[in-house]
Amino acid sequence: MNAPAARQQDPDRDPGLQPERTRLAWRRTTLSGTVSAVLAVKTVLHGGASAPGIVACALCCVLWLGFLGIAHRRIRTLATTTSPTAFTPRHATAAVLCTLAMAVCGAALVL
Repeated sequence: MNAPAARQQDPDRDPGLQPERTRLAWRRTTLSGTVSAVLAVKTVLHGGASAPGIVACALCCVLWLGFLGIAHRRIRTLATTTSPTAFTPRHATAAVLCTLAMAVCGAALVL
């Protein structure tokens, strides 16, 4: 028996739980990004404002806003539809690149 047929026959399966878990995961990830952006600002202000530090902090904040936009769009999609569409590769790539670039900016601020 193939997997899609098995899922259709299972009366106990609640398809509403998976989008809920995914939406909560996006919210947790957004919160983590927010903490990272706030810590970047704190690091720059605490250590004395230097030009490279301000640029790295500004870049981190812009990346955070980009990730926040992607996450908000996905959360809204998951919350408004009963059968959400798949996450597009373009948006997934953008979210991954924002996350990696924020990590690099954070590492640059620490070093």
